[in-house]
Amino acid sequence: MSTTTATSRARDLLGVSSLSNASLTTWLHGLPGVDQVGCEARAAALGTRSIKTTSKAWAIDTAIGMIDLTTLEGADTEGKVRSLCAKAVTPDPLDPTTPHVAAVCVYNDMVGVAKDALKGSGIHVAAVATAFPSGRASMPVKLADTKDAVEAGADEIDMVIDRGAFLSGRYRQVFDEIVATKEACGQAHLKVILETGELVTYDNVRRASWLAMLAGADFIKTSTGKISPAATLPVTLIMLEAVRDWRELTGEMVGVKPAGGIRTTKDAVKYLVMVNEIAGEDWLTPEWFRFGASSLLTDLQLQRQKLATGAYSGADYVTID
Repeated sequence: MSTTTATSRARDLLGVSSLSNASLTTWLHGLPGVDQVGCEARAAALGTRSIKTTSKAWAIDTAIGMIDLTTLEGADTEGKVRSLCAKAVTPDPLDPTTPHVAAVCVYNDMVGVAKDALKGSGIHVAAVATAFPSGRASMPVKLADTKDAVEAGADEIDMVIDRGAFLSGRYRQVFDEIVATKEACGQAHLKVILETGELVTYDNVRRASWLAMLAGADFIKTSTGKISPAATLPVTLIMLEAVRDWRELTGEMVGVKPAGGIRTTKDAVKYLVMVNEIAGEDWLTPEWFRFGASSLLTDLQLQRQKLATGAYSGADYVTID
């Protein structure tokens, strides 16, 4: 989406003749406020739903297929990335019915390595960009970061918003940065990381979600995973409400990706229940919902083996990240 197209669409949705910081501020602050107590209570209630036997087996396989298997460390090596890609393709070498994950997420200098290792698998390569995780860089640097990843073969770009600009009320600046990054992505999908742990309030999470969608995000993502808290059920609930309401308003679907701190099958099932109850079953596919995780796959694999055999496999049979 070009800058002109995105701006024109945003003007139409806001019902204004000029998309200024003032008009964005008025519109975003006019969104309904989040009832903190109600939001947290509903998230907690959804998290108590019990899923058993056949439904649990379906949930485990669905969650595996939604994982963006991630390594974002300064000590990442080519060998580590290739090993991660092998696990992404074949999570359980002893059980070929285990689904593969949705994507492998790496820094952009490892995109070529991941792309080669995943060739022919159908698994996407996602790259973090725009001065991840801080977002503290000039716009030319952020765009160069994005273009470098795309040129290396990234199918998806995970960008970070400028939280300082957002918290200072410079919404038009954040909008313009998302639009420019989306344009730099070309055919690659854009996931916009809100870093909800730094947004302070649930109202800000709702505003940032809508701002990202106005600017053309294909996905909205909770966190970088580098600060605490990362993904939580209440903020994901708010983001799911936003994408649901966005589709009602525009007819377009936008994906959601909670990332960071989701480590167990029990955690993943809580999120899947929430997706179904808040956004609807249309979002229960890797096309529209992802988990940003590294260790989650291991626990899902252990639980899958437990359902199949009645016992947990020993550590020798499951790779531990």
